[in-house]
Amino acid sequence: MFVVGLTGGIGSGKTLVGESFSQLGVEVINADIAARKVVEKGSPALVQIAHHFGKECLQEDGCLDRAFLREQIFNNAEERRWLESILHPRIREWIQLALSHATGPYAILETPLLLETNQHQLTDHILVVDVPESLQVARASERDNNNQKQIRAIIKAQIPRQERLSRADDILDNSGTIDQLTAQVAKLHRKYLALAKHKTEPKNPDQ
Repeated sequence: MFVVGLTGGIGSGKTLVGESFSQLGVEVINADIAARKVVEKGSPALVQIAHHFGKECLQEDGCLDRAFLREQIFNNAEERRWLESILHPRIREWIQLALSHATGPYAILETPLLLETNQHQLTDHILVVDVPESLQVARASERDNNNQKQIRAIIKAQIPRQERLSRADDILDNSGTIDQLTAQVAKLHRKYLALAKHKTEPKNPDQ
C-alpha cells in the first residue's frame, strides 16, 4: 500500500483536503480519530491519565475532559511529554492497524503531528497543506471560536512553517477558492495513482 501523509498547521484546511481525496474514492485514515479512540471511556490510556492527573480530568459520564487536560499540559512541557509517552504509541498502533486494512491503490494518513512524531515513518510521501499564517489565524479563530492569541500560541507550539515545507514532497496552496483546491487534489490524485502503481509493480530482476 502506497501511503501519503497529509499534514499542515492549524487552520490550513487539512480536513477539507482529506474530504476531497475521500470523494475521489481514496481511503483516509485520520489520526485525530485515533487520538479519540485510544482515550475512550474505560480504555487503559484513560485509566492511566486519570490516575496521573486525578479524577478532575474526567467528566461526570467518565469520559475525558479535554478542556481540563489541555490546561494541564499547554504550558507544562514535562506533563505534555508524559502524556505523549502514553498516547503516541497507542495512536501509532491504531493507525498501523487501520492502514493494514485499507483498500485501494493508495491511502491517505491525515495527521497534524506527522512531522512532530514518528508517524511520518508510516508513509511513502508527504503532502503539506499550506496557507499564510495570517490566514491560519483568521480561519482557526472563526472555526474554533478561539481568540487570536490562543491560535498564535498553538501555531508557535507546532513545527515551524518553513521546516514543514522543507520536508514536503508536495505542497498544496489552500489560500484560494474551493474550486482551486479541488483542482489541485485531482491533479495530485492522478500523480499518486501513478506512484502507487509504480510501487506495486513487480520488479524485473534483469534491470
